[in-house]
Amino acid sequence: MAATRRPLIRIPYTDVLASPTVVPASARSLAGAVDALVAFFAAPPTPGLSPGAVVLSGAGLSVASGLADYRGVNGTYRLNKTYRPIYYADFVSNHEARKRYWARSFLGWSSLQAASPNAGHHAIGQLGELGLIRSVVTQNVDSLHQRAHPLLPSLELHGYLRATVCVSCRSEYSRHLFQNHLARLNPRWADLLDRALASGALNTEDLAKRKARGLRFNPDGDVDLPEAPYTTFRYPPCPRCLADPPVGPDGRPHIVNVDDDGAWAPSSTAGVLKPAVVMFGENIVEPVKRAAEEAIDGAGKLLVVGTSLATYSAWRLARRAKERRMPVAIVNMGGVRGESEFFDNLDPLQTGEKAVRVELAIDQVLPALVSVLQKGAIPTSAAAITQQNVFKDMLS
Repeated sequence: MAATRRPLIRIPYTDVLASPTVVPASARSLAGAVDALVAFFAAPPTPGLSPGAVVLSGAGLSVASGLADYRGVNGTYRLNKTYRPIYYADFVSNHEARKRYWARSFLGWSSLQAASPNAGHHAIGQLGELGLIRSVVTQNVDSLHQRAHPLLPSLELHGYLRATVCVSCRSEYSRHLFQNHLARLNPRWADLLDRALASGALNTEDLAKRKARGLRFNPDGDVDLPEAPYTTFRYPPCPRCLADPPVGPDGRPHIVNVDDDGAWAPSSTAGVLKPAVVMFGENIVEPVKRAAEEAIDGAGKLLVVGTSLATYSAWRLARRAKERRMPVAIVNMGGVRGESEFFDNLDPLQTGEKAVRVELAIDQVLPALVSVLQKGAIPTSAAAITQQNVFKDMLS
């Protein structure tokens, strides 16, 4: 495939963000946080705005499901200083980069498969049933929102790991089946995965703990497997492109070749499968971007959970909500990008009606909030919010 020039981009906000100021001050305790969020949801919407809130979620929500976040105390960027995600330009143009990516993904897939929605995910669904939340926009690619509350519309801003997509023909295929193909093509790696799962080495992001459990790493964080280096890792091609190679810009069919075992061959010019996620350096497609903006515009309040808003795609949505005079509540462990913009110039006497900032565990706060609301703290109505699929064209 033709080489693609790597963009000059960097990973945003990998260092610790400033500690937040809890708003209101009484929200430092669990009971105080719940009271503030009750006030947040009970307050009438800003004149001219729709009732109901939209949720903007991030990796911190899934920590209680056993998945690592990125910028938290035990996040990937904190525990593994050498970790760097692959860039889109590298993935589509570099066969060696794809080998390394899919080898890492092969080892990590089992952890994602084993994860289940936690109490925070389920509480969001219950808030939807109470008529308080209209929709969810998530940066997460783990599909846990859809599993926890299938009737509450959820937009996956950064895509999803449950599928692969061909960069040539855009066909999608099950990631679970793709994993089986990877195991067949890479038996030594499959054996390594079995041993790592048995030892629990993949249950932590801490490299020292992984090493103690028998999984060795090179200085750059790659698995040290002398008998099967990354350069030997193989991956399958897009089945559709293999059967019917697409036509290139020059009007001639692309070439899709495989080795004797059916692995993608570097003489190919098409048929590369990538995870169905938005990689660094890759743009969010316009329909998804518009749907996310419409979700903000169609709500009267914004509830931010488990995200530092470090990525611009999330930050711009929160800023859009603030510019629309929407009350904003943030439940997140650790600081948030541009936090002062959401909480400066507040009435010191407000108790949550205009803004809430909580630094407590999501899987404790949101279920406690639901428990109080279900006892009638707010007259609620599930008025078809869970039935109107505002993302009907975005769901896969």
